Amino acid sequence: MRWQVNSEESLYTDQWLDLRMADVELPDGSHLDHRLIRIAAGAGAVVTDDRQRVLMIWRHRFITDSWGWEIPIGKVDAGEEPMAAAAREVEEETGWRPGPLRPLLSVQPSNGISDSVHHIFRADHAVHIGAPTDPWEAERVEWVPLADVRGLIGKGDLVSGTCVAALLYVLTEPRRP
Repeated sequence: MRWQVNSEESLYTDQWLDLRMADVELPDGSHLDHRLIRIAAGAGAVVTDDRQRVLMIWRHRFITDSWGWEIPIGKVDAGEEPMAAAAREVEEETGWRPGPLRPLLSVQPSNGISDSVHHIFRADHAVHIGAPTDPWEAERVEWVPLADVRGLIGKGDLVSGTCVAALLYVLTEPRRP
């Protein structure tokens, strides 16, 4: 049952998003005006160390007026490769330079309303290079035990869909020697 998009028109556009309305034809022939958001890709990284800890930031999200743990993630700039964006975001938000990155997963966190895709990479170590260059991103930067992740999700201290997916995925990976 594929929905057919007959047209799209922009309702609002800025440097962050493009809010659109699509004329969608449903399988029964009826039509629906469906709002959607076109957003640039995001990239981030799960960075762990040899003590089975993950590099995370504790931050406030004003939209939901909530605090929580997140992995470093942000927008992929025009012309930038997602892996380079992930490395840049880790450095800017944490002050740590990740070791070699490898692809972990890509997720579409809200594919019922947005085309945004988040490319998540994995690094097994990082080197501290100084203070975060984006100090407004996080209240704290910490190495959190991977064993605590499920509990943080259960308590509601880790709620970002992309971060939850990436960290649970890492927890299912076989341990590397």
